[in-house]
Amino acid sequence: MNQAQVPPILAAIDMGSNSFRLEIAHLQHGQYRRQDYLKETVRLGAGLDAQSMLTDEASERGLACLRRFAARLEGVPTRQVRAVATQTLREARNRNAFLERAQDVLGYPIEVISGREEARLIYAGVCRLQASEDPRLVIDIGGRSTEMILGRGTQPLKAESFQVGSVSLSMRFFPEGRFTAEAFRAAQVAAGAELEEALTEFARHTAQPRWRAALGSSGTVGAVAQILAANQLSDGSITLDGLRWCIQQCLEAGHVDQLKLAGLKEDRRAVVAGGLCILYTLLTHFDIDRLVPAKGALRQGVIFDLAARLDPALLGTGRDMREQSVAELQRRFAVDRAQAQRVQSVALKLHQQLLPKADEEQRRELGWAAALHEIGMMVSHHDFHRHSAYLLSHVDAPGFSQSQLRRLGDLALGQRGGLRKLDDQLRDESLTWQLLALRLAAIKCHARGQVDASAMHLSRQGLQVTIRMAKGWSDAHPRAHYLLREEQEAWAKLGRVQLELIG
Repeated sequence: MNQAQVPPILAAIDMGSNSFRLEIAHLQHGQYRRQDYLKETVRLGAGLDAQSMLTDEASERGLACLRRFAARLEGVPTRQVRAVATQTLREARNRNAFLERAQDVLGYPIEVISGREEARLIYAGVCRLQASEDPRLVIDIGGRSTEMILGRGTQPLKAESFQVGSVSLSMRFFPEGRFTAEAFRAAQVAAGAELEEALTEFARHTAQPRWRAALGSSGTVGAVAQILAANQLSDGSITLDGLRWCIQQCLEAGHVDQLKLAGLKEDRRAVVAGGLCILYTLLTHFDIDRLVPAKGALRQGVIFDLAARLDPALLGTGRDMREQSVAELQRRFAVDRAQAQRVQSVALKLHQQLLPKADEEQRRELGWAAALHEIGMMVSHHDFHRHSAYLLSHVDAPGFSQSQLRRLGDLALGQRGGLRKLDDQLRDESLTWQLLALRLAAIKCHARGQVDASAMHLSRQGLQVTIRMAKGWSDAHPRAHYLLREEQEAWAKLGRVQLELIG
């Protein structure tokens, strides 16, 4: 690893359904060193109402926590911080309104990541803080989702997310804090119904075991492990006997307020029953005789991933995970790579002329959008840009957040045709210049042959853009010149950017 490429401080914010966590660390000679760790129980997941709307009370709890995190991060450059949000904000119908306020309060972008991306990052944290070449099963029970990952060494082989968590299950089956045998049985059945589809991929199978050890990451596993260790029932490893003992203690208490368990922290009391039910279901269904608490978790995985973006050699791949995902999507959807490369090259050159001091991430987004702008061709040539937009907005692509994939989808949607469909999105001026560069590059490369990128040059003053064509180019390329005239009209109808054609 090139230490000069990785800043001394990296920070990750994990906006989970039960807790928000801030981890600040640095990597020294490849070794992980924590500098600070803050955790607050926010219960964001408990604030989703029946219509999947985040309540004002839950929003305010989240914003208050982020204000405190912002104070701790004051002065840390944006490129050294990554904030990710998980299942609750994947579900919340009003998440955009919350995210807008949250980003203002925090002062850094917030990414909503998919369940599979969450699982990948969890494994990245575990495998690098608890190295092993043995095949392993890693489980992370969150507030509203459970992630399961099969991996060997640093490579995740299978990663999935399931919509059942300690908060959601506790709210549904123990809403008033009462513990009954019937409620525990019903909760276990519900957890089993959600996790049943994972049996094919994640069960151990004694004849040819898929994994040799099972590790549990993050809050729920850590909380139950502490209870078992504090009561001298195990060294912290979770077993069926230990879970039965915990459940029996709950039943004898009868109510969460009466539950007296050594090692049970107050912030876990309200969700412990749901967590026990998921753990019991996992151990029985997946033939897990011993679940060992893992050292790593999502937040450490985010830091490793962030460091790899700054120095791709860190994880041994030589490039950002997102570059690998783009290449895989091109392969999967049989993209014409030569055409994609032409459009990408021209688009980046034009974008440099429009916005010479653009953020590097904006340029990379444009490059990825150009590389994938035609993936919708696999569905249909007719309106392929709409198919491209849908695929990019919904595909699972390791390394990308849902937020960034939607931005790539917006660029793909806007690559051709009218611009009114992106009226709201184009209030973001950075997206405007990305889109203009992509649209002009698509026109320039319309004939799908070799192009002279220097034949088109852009200059800009505010929202006025002059397109200068090399002498004789318009006469030699009448169809492309016709498309440029249409482009001029399209932006004129939108009423924001004014294009002038010369040559």
